[in-house]
Amino acid sequence: MKLVGEGFHWDELTIGDRFQTFGRTITETDIVNFVNSVGMLESLFVDAEYRAAHSAIPGRPSPAALTLSLAEGLVLNATAQGTGLAFLHMEMNVEAPVLQGDTIHVEIEVTEIRPAKKGGRGLVRTRNRIVNQRGETIITYTPLRLMAGRGDGKDAS
Repeated sequence: MKLVGEGFHWDELTIGDRFQTFGRTITETDIVNFVNSVGMLESLFVDAEYRAAHSAIPGRPSPAALTLSLAEGLVLNATAQGTGLAFLHMEMNVEAPVLQGDTIHVEIEVTEIRPAKKGGRGLVRTRNRIVNQRGETIITYTPLRLMAGRGDGKDAS
């Protein structure tokens, strides 16, 4: 029986494959919950008066770490559910702010695929662009993931 929503296996992908996730709107609740749960109580995120007087960014910004986390949720649910084994490395460049009310999606391009040392598994690197509703690139990052191969599932444990 086919498992609905299962992600890609490393050996089903080819360099140059491209995908786009669904979108997600960043809400005030997202920002408040994130900054409180991780202790990122920087005035820029928790003090509206400070932000109005001192911020170079108009509106309520989302921490880049929150934006990346939400983007990863979109990516994993779309491409690696049940097949992603480990997040190993990334480089990241923040290019523009995300504000409360912005809607993001992720555009993914496969840039590297190679077998891992353990049989049946593979390493997959992608170039991910987090893009807002205006088509502006917000963050670019290049995750390297360990992924299960196609097979009987024994390699994914």
